[in-house]
Amino acid sequence: MLAQTLYNRGFTEPDEARRFLEAHNENTNPFLMKGVNLAVARIRQAIMNHEQIVVYGDFDADGVTSTALMVQTLTALNALVKPYIPHRVDEGYGLNSQALVKLAQAGAKLIITVDCGIRSVEDVEAGKTAGLDIIITDHHSIGPEIPNAYAVINPKQEDCKYPEDMLAGVGVAYKLADALLRAAKQDRPAPRLEVEELLDLVAIGTVADLAPMNRIENRALVRHGLAVLSRANRPGIRALLEVSGVKPAGITSMNIGFSLGPRINAAGRLESAMIAYNLLAANDYDEALKLAEQLQQLNNQRQDLTRSAQEVVRGSVESQKSDLPLIFASGHFQPGIVGLVAGRLTEEYFRPTVIMEEGETESRASCRSIPQFDITRALDQCADLLVRHGGHAQAAGFTVLNQNIPALKQRLVQLATDRLAGQELLPTLEIDAETDIHHLSESLVTEMLLLEPTGYHNPTPVLMSRNVRVLESRGVGKESQHLKLKLARAGQPPLDAIGFGLGGWLENMPDRIDVAYQLEINEWNGHRNLQLNLQDIRSSRG
Repeated sequence: MLAQTLYNRGFTEPDEARRFLEAHNENTNPFLMKGVNLAVARIRQAIMNHEQIVVYGDFDADGVTSTALMVQTLTALNALVKPYIPHRVDEGYGLNSQALVKLAQAGAKLIITVDCGIRSVEDVEAGKTAGLDIIITDHHSIGPEIPNAYAVINPKQEDCKYPEDMLAGVGVAYKLADALLRAAKQDRPAPRLEVEELLDLVAIGTVADLAPMNRIENRALVRHGLAVLSRANRPGIRALLEVSGVKPAGITSMNIGFSLGPRINAAGRLESAMIAYNLLAANDYDEALKLAEQLQQLNNQRQDLTRSAQEVVRGSVESQKSDLPLIFASGHFQPGIVGLVAGRLTEEYFRPTVIMEEGETESRASCRSIPQFDITRALDQCADLLVRHGGHAQAAGFTVLNQNIPALKQRLVQLATDRLAGQELLPTLEIDAETDIHHLSESLVTEMLLLEPTGYHNPTPVLMSRNVRVLESRGVGKESQHLKLKLARAGQPPLDAIGFGLGGWLENMPDRIDVAYQLEINEWNGHRNLQLNLQDIRSSRG
């Protein structure tokens, strides 16, 4: 089953599959990355001359972990360093000229960006004019022009020799930190920090930012990072695990994606990302616990606001009854939730989605897309209408003057229409392997766990079994929106199955069904039993 799953995911050679499963390659020489040599020399000069360094981050989990990682590294090297994360509402994403000028006036000499800056051409020029040297570390898509910074570190640069170009922002920051610590090994006194101590932050940022987990280096970084997270040495991590209800010893990438990441992101969405930064940088557990509880409250608030906004946009979409291949909605939404709303609607309607938060003279938007439509490339084709933009193939953002919104909408709709013409826009559930339900066992669960850490582009395996007999079905949860089944197995006890969001099947449950599911062990009240986590079901054809 494991071999079949690996083969279906493109690992068709035994050595290639073994290398993927073992994923030990996280020590690629950081000096292979373009710009690292130049950056290390300038940073070491700044430390030697006692220059003020500012680490300029982003307000999402990738940016916050990147900022914490870089500040911790520079502090260990005895640098004069401060963090700076812009406010989502007041300043927006990425570098901005006003902030750079203020930082220069306050005494900063060197700016190191993390998880941002690769498209900030004009802002970099403004910073240089103010007397700053700027080092950019980023992982986002390269624009038509690369900023003329002191050094630019982004493995997506065409002439970069580093073998992996799909690191998260925190992964790129980690490579610079690794290079700095390697260069400082001969210093006296040597830094009291091992680069491996930073891997807990790397794991959180990499998983939360949906960096592809079918890449060996991302996989290795997260695997080793989970081991560091399981020790919860960092007070802020220990407090965050406590409020999230996650036990350190058993932490998984799924815990990052659904528990830790959203809470870190909640700070930048509704308040200031510096709350999350201060949590990760905290040295005192009691202080960290207060910050973690604040993030918990913000995350609850974020969930309520997202649901409300989603209902508003859904109502608008349904009333328009539009067949356009793109959802474009705007309103006075909370700026920090527009990306979440866009993501939910993209999942629900399987259409590229643009959700815009209207301002007085300009508006900001978050975009989410489907595999068939590269949203950042589409925005590149609208650059003349935008103030700024950037992102990835399926997630991006932009700022636009309100007077350009009608023309922008028209052009984006036309681009989507041309690109998606003739395609059946329906979500697809990928099945990794098919098996007889009688062959399922705890040992198979253990075998498939070798695919961990799972995540984007390496999801938890989905298996399929046909012609399964339903012994019992009932609804669970509020308004019975979830489905609980008992499935027959000849000569064996019935098998439990849970289908979240599949409660609608109760009205007409067939006697025999085909099931697509994730196989798991359910532990409750001291008991362990095999369980199917249903992804979808259909009536069996016999």
